[in-house]
Amino acid sequence: MNQGLNDPQTLLLKLCEEISGNTAEAASRWASSGAMSITGEPSGVSRQVPVGVSSKIGQLSEILTKLTGFPVDGLGLLGERAAISGFTRQGNRSVGGYAKIVEAADTPICINFARPDDLLLIPAWLKKRIDPHDHRKVLSIIGKSQSQDLMRQADLLGIPLGVPGTAGHETPVVLTEGGPTKGDSQKPLVLEFGSLWAGPLCGDLLRRFGCRVIKVESLTRPDGARRGPAGFFDLLNGGKESLAVDFNDKSSLEMLLKIVNEADVIIEGSRPRALRHLGIDAEKEVENGSVWVSITGYGRTGFRAEGVAFGDDAAVSGDLFLREPLGFIADAVADPSAGLFSATLAMSALESRKGWMLDVALSRVAKWMIGTGEIPEEIKENKVAEPYARKIETAAPSLGKHNSHLKNEFS
Repeated sequence: MNQGLNDPQTLLLKLCEEISGNTAEAASRWASSGAMSITGEPSGVSRQVPVGVSSKIGQLSEILTKLTGFPVDGLGLLGERAAISGFTRQGNRSVGGYAKIVEAADTPICINFARPDDLLLIPAWLKKRIDPHDHRKVLSIIGKSQSQDLMRQADLLGIPLGVPGTAGHETPVVLTEGGPTKGDSQKPLVLEFGSLWAGPLCGDLLRRFGCRVIKVESLTRPDGARRGPAGFFDLLNGGKESLAVDFNDKSSLEMLLKIVNEADVIIEGSRPRALRHLGIDAEKEVENGSVWVSITGYGRTGFRAEGVAFGDDAAVSGDLFLREPLGFIADAVADPSAGLFSATLAMSALESRKGWMLDVALSRVAKWMIGTGEIPEEIKENKVAEPYARKIETAAPSLGKHNSHLKNEFS
């Protein structure tokens, strides 16, 4: 084992050191990843980005490769959804199409109405009687409003809103050490409550490195990514076991609590109160030796702890976006970056033989990746690769496919 890699605190210090290196080499790595081709305006050449992005992702990839013995192409992860779905760059509109960077009265902000219900909340958010589909009027009101006022109301209503400079802590993760590990499992059990991208990617990487992963979904509100590109869902969730839970059913919850008690790693992407409401105490599990990977928009504590975030708007809150002209960097860049970051720290935590709380925030990971903000010389367009994805090993299981088997195992 490489010195320090089996201690998350030492590893975090290493990750937070400023990387010095060859700017041209870092820029070349970014261009060859395919992620650069989905960065910038729809027409013309693609845009360059801070070298910190490729340097930090490259650093994570190297560390995770040393920890697991498996080669990891971190930069390639940034373009996988675009590669599978055929998405491309759209300037100040996100690659996925839902988020947009617009001007408030004092700074650019990112609005991200990815869920239909978010549109219905626009009048309450802007405190105006307004048709939420009247885009011109909505943008006019935003342009006359202060970003902090918009942020406070958005967080109150649960609307994703990216506001530069609101990422919070200086480090991408807040660590809390727990008690000694539960046992000596040759195949660590991972319980994944995550949805969409960052959490499932973390679970997928751990599975590929030899862990057993059980994906937990609500029977009535499954992972929203099931409604997205099937190939991308398969890529992130193939090879996992599927447990669909009725959270209102006492017997189902009792079984879930038994699995939680046996899990070596628990991945969750909801605000802390969600699982606490089910009787699952994260702090207690950490003290009992589990590695708890909490992936949220702004962390478990802090002034935006109740804020909702997705990858695109979280990146803007972490100042990771293009300013002239306004634009997004890659595809929801904070999501795959946080997934890779979480998997790296989780593997280190498992090696430490202790429980750990890994409080990872999408916005803080984005902020961490900027580095010095140095932007290399423009890469020629003909050197920019197209995005690509890892091979899909197997289709993701249908919702609840393994319920009967898991019930027998953990009854």
